[in-house]
Amino acid sequence: MIPSGKRIGHACRRKEHVPRGLLLQWHITERCNLRCAHCYQDSYAGSELGFRDLLGILDQFADLLNRWQDETSRPVRGHITVTGGEPFTREDFPDLLEVLAAHRTRFSFAILTNGHSVDDSVARHLKGLAPAFVQVSIEGSQESHDKIRGAGSFARTIRAIGHLVRRHIRTFISFTAHRGNFREFAEVARLGRHLRVARVWADRLIPMGSGSSLREQSLTPEETLEFLQIVHKARNDSSRRWFGRTEIAMHRALQFLLAGGTPYHCTAGDTLITVMPNGDVYPCRRMPVRVGNLGEISLEELYRKSEFLRALRDRSTCSEGCEGCSYVGLCRGGLRCLSYAMSNDPFKSDPGCWLAGH
Repeated sequence: MIPSGKRIGHACRRKEHVPRGLLLQWHITERCNLRCAHCYQDSYAGSELGFRDLLGILDQFADLLNRWQDETSRPVRGHITVTGGEPFTREDFPDLLEVLAAHRTRFSFAILTNGHSVDDSVARHLKGLAPAFVQVSIEGSQESHDKIRGAGSFARTIRAIGHLVRRHIRTFISFTAHRGNFREFAEVARLGRHLRVARVWADRLIPMGSGSSLREQSLTPEETLEFLQIVHKARNDSSRRWFGRTEIAMHRALQFLLAGGTPYHCTAGDTLITVMPNGDVYPCRRMPVRVGNLGEISLEELYRKSEFLRALRDRSTCSEGCEGCSYVGLCRGGLRCLSYAMSNDPFKSDPGCWLAGH
């Protein structure tokens, strides 16, 4: 299904678009050892491609980057973020990492994991592979985290972070904000500084999949503003600590309204593409609109021909509710996956934006 088809015709007439870089978020499995309350998966046993097919996807990704570079006579950066489910549940995941490491001069790679499989031996091996970063999630206090991710998860995640940091692997902490935990972000930022991670960042709950039951936990516009004020204060507190090395990042939707800098806009379907375990392609995992399958059509052809991806890239589109906003051409509607989750239309204004005409 392609939402908001009425907006697509104009986008299809635009000339072929070549981005300066492409991030492939690669979900190699739906298997997971946890059942997090806010998970955007609704299944944990879907079909997944074999190792040879995974290598074929890598070839398609590299071919697309090479094609773009030849067309534009400029470097086109590539990055792959490997996740799941929990990627460490795949027995061949270490083999895939070896292949990614062998190609790191062409594109970088990173790992999103819950950390439960990361001990010192795994961290030592990862250090040799040189990922751009490894990211784990902390959902607030130990009580809040374990309520969302399961008893004992907080302690295991903290241990994993310790192993990664001691091996000098660039480590990120992500935080998913909802009404039950958003005021705990400052605690997570302090924990990140204490653990000496490279970055702590946050985004808002997207109620879909298993997390669709948490729809009422989505932040209101007033709560979104309060949350971003908390993040901004934590960022300022961190920047004043000259001896600290932890960045409190504010590079997500609406965050520029407090942090300043270049306004963020949704990159789904433009510089971000998601591949699912069975080869299906989405613009973003949090916007689960299937645009094709890499077993049936190449990544290059999908990127070029998909009407929905082209519509997402159309910079002339104004999201409903953003008319008249001074940031309309830069922000382009805010968090489109949240709009899609709440209204089934990614071209409506961010439900958390306090400036929009909701």
